[in-house]
Amino acid sequence: MKINILLLLAGWLGAAVACAKPAPSAARASPLPTLTSPDKKLRVQLQYDPAGTITYSFVANAKTLLKDGKLGLKLAAAATAPVVSRRSVATVWKPVWGKRAMVPDQYNELTLNLKAYKILVRAYNDGIAFRYDYPADQAVKELTTFVFAGNYTAWYYNGENHNIGPEKLADCDSTRLPVMTVKADDAAYLALHEAALTSGEPLILRSRKGETRFAIASKLTTSWKVVLYGPTPGALVDSHLLELLNPAPTQDFSWVKPGVALWDWRINGARVAGFNYEMSLPSWKRMVDFAAAHQLPYFVLDADWYGPEFGKDSDPIKGGKVAQVHDIIAYGKSKGVGIWLYLNDVGGRNFDLGQTLKRYHDWGAVGIKYGFMSGTPTEKNVRTQLITELCAQHHLVCDFHDGPVHPYGQMRTFPNALTREYCKAQLDGHQQFGPNTFVTSVFVNMVAGPLDMGNGFASLSQAGRVDNSSPVPSTLVSEAARTLIVFSGATIIPDIPENYENHPELLQFIAAQKMPWLNSQTVQGEIGEYIVMARQAQDRTWLVGAATNEQARELAIPLTFLGKGRYTATIVQDGAQADFRTQQESYAAATRPVTAADVIRVKLAPGGGACLTLKPQ
Repeated sequence: MKINILLLLAGWLGAAVACAKPAPSAARASPLPTLTSPDKKLRVQLQYDPAGTITYSFVANAKTLLKDGKLGLKLAAAATAPVVSRRSVATVWKPVWGKRAMVPDQYNELTLNLKAYKILVRAYNDGIAFRYDYPADQAVKELTTFVFAGNYTAWYYNGENHNIGPEKLADCDSTRLPVMTVKADDAAYLALHEAALTSGEPLILRSRKGETRFAIASKLTTSWKVVLYGPTPGALVDSHLLELLNPAPTQDFSWVKPGVALWDWRINGARVAGFNYEMSLPSWKRMVDFAAAHQLPYFVLDADWYGPEFGKDSDPIKGGKVAQVHDIIAYGKSKGVGIWLYLNDVGGRNFDLGQTLKRYHDWGAVGIKYGFMSGTPTEKNVRTQLITELCAQHHLVCDFHDGPVHPYGQMRTFPNALTREYCKAQLDGHQQFGPNTFVTSVFVNMVAGPLDMGNGFASLSQAGRVDNSSPVPSTLVSEAARTLIVFSGATIIPDIPENYENHPELLQFIAAQKMPWLNSQTVQGEIGEYIVMARQAQDRTWLVGAATNEQARELAIPLTFLGKGRYTATIVQDGAQADFRTQQESYAAATRPVTAADVIRVKLAPGGGACLTLKPQ
């Protein structure tokens, strides 16, 4: 009897154990491979559960920065357990123009094939990216989330206002626009953005108070969602990851030449030596003469040259001062200065856009500045792509103003997209644009791509101007430094020739910005505090620009980026009377020999800056 009871008990236990075994689908589940960056310092850890949820964590230099974030799509077709494939790429991108002449393009990639769709995950040495490949006819919802491992500090793009931040992640209870720049600690910085936005609504992030989790509020797009990483905020600024995630160009862009441009909008109303500046041929010729004398390649004509820019009957190829425009284009060509033409969205829509751009090319113009585009962000993105492609067909470079779609690395595919006003032009926003705005924007907005911010005033009073006669909240040296610090394929400077000629040391610094850059490096900086940027021009001269917030400070700038050889350094820094609050035009200049072993010490006034020109001997 005892034996029978034991046998029965053993049978019951066996059945119970059999019932407790995992379901076949769960039994087949296995951990997903870990994806590492080529230098092994970054790691993406992926997990898959039987319910079909894929999560990821991001580890940088052994520190977990994102954890348990979701990847995937919600769509009608059922997903299956992922089949994983790998590939690695190690090549070099040689941009037509950019922050440097040669860019390593190296990454490791995982593709998770869930049958209904695919997830592509890439790890570069300076960040990670995710993208979904799904049938175009499917109605889908994106499930991607970014869950930060701590209550870090963040800053966000904020349209034509001062950036949002510094803000603790858990204090956000609303939507936020990228770029989202995050400080995890003194040696770990992140930035969230997107790349290769082919269609759909530009990225919008959403969080709830008390959380460190950010979801995607925008409608699904095919863009790469990107997490940039760097040990300093400057590493985010120096990254090329957004461009590298965009496709290579399919046509020849060797005709695209970046450089410094004069601009006529701010000159209107200035008076000097009996001459009154206005937006007409005599003033334009004066600007072209100055550009030619200092080898500045461009001059930009702004609004109203073909009639009132918002007038529905203003014909962009027949109206207003079109005869004078023909004259200045021909005059500029004789002097080696290319002319850009303004085009408002009203004229761009009410008249045949393709024919307008073709005419501009036939006239001999080299570029356009497109203003006040209407429509939703989704519609703006489609139209921006259209205009950029049409400009490329007609060998025109372009600049988009007035609330443009954020940059997302498209300068790789279309190098003629030289810049855009993804910021507030500093004099237009003087009510909220202070020195702190500048040294925040360069670590937030500028991470997205090239900016047209309107820096480089050579007179701080701006009295008598028609458009905006407000004083410039900066110093003369800081204004010159900002023209270098701000990355752009067209550095558009706003003042009259005589004001630049009054300050030859600063004019020489601006004129020395011969693009495309051979190299760039953010030497020092902290978000909202200060920045030191170095760029190497085509003639191998190194230029350094430094700018501070409202606080005066002394900086020690190491010259290790110089490499071998001796250089002659011209050092221009704020004078004793300089102060952004008083607009005192005070600075001092000196020269000295230097090598890479030297450190240059400079004093920056409140809102001030410093400019270094380092010429090889």
